[in-house]
Amino acid sequence: MVDDKVEMNNDTESFTSANTNDPKNVQELTQYVQGLLQTIQDKFQNMSDQILTRIDEMGNRIDDLEKNIGDLMTQAGVEGAEK
Repeated sequence: MVDDKVEMNNDTESFTSANTNDPKNVQELTQYVQGLLQTIQDKFQNMSDQILTRIDEMGNRIDDLEKNIGDLMTQAGVEGAEK
């Protein structure tokens, strides 16, 4: 059970226990599980941050596109440009 590695994404990071033998008691098992959960939580937080950054970048690009479309409509003499 402890010999298993957990790998997320395709990066080279993996979580392995410092002791590759099976846990000898409840405390070792608890430490292993806590370390595993912390690794998963850290990777999840990293992915969440990346997603939010990309969403913000996409929002900025959409704002720029709306502005450019409005400018083009003004240059073309189209009335009723909303923004």
